[in-house]
Amino acid sequence: MSKLKGFQRKYLRSQAHHLDPVVMIGKNGLVESVLDKIDTSLDDHELIKIRFHDYERDVIKEMCEEISKKMSAEFCGKIGHVGIFFRQHDEPENRKIMLPGQ
Repeated sequence: MSKLKGFQRKYLRSQAHHLDPVVMIGKNGLVESVLDKIDTSLDDHELIKIRFHDYERDVIKEMCEEISKKMSAEFCGKIGHVGIFFRQHDEPENRKIMLPGQ
């Protein structure tokens, strides 16, 4: 999947508005079990929210970049302590979200 355009990110943020965070990242940070949960959640839902507990803004930004790289997911945005991530399913028949402009 190519890099998302601005209007696609905006669309995904609007779709994520009603979602609850499916992954919580606490004091242990990005341990292997958390990364596995993120990977599974992206496979199941394509669009997820991740909540970061008790982290500074800069640390959250670094963690979001790391998640994006390790999971091959697009970081769509951050609101407070919640990050929004998207990874389109490899198989077209299993995709739940159709991006505008595709």
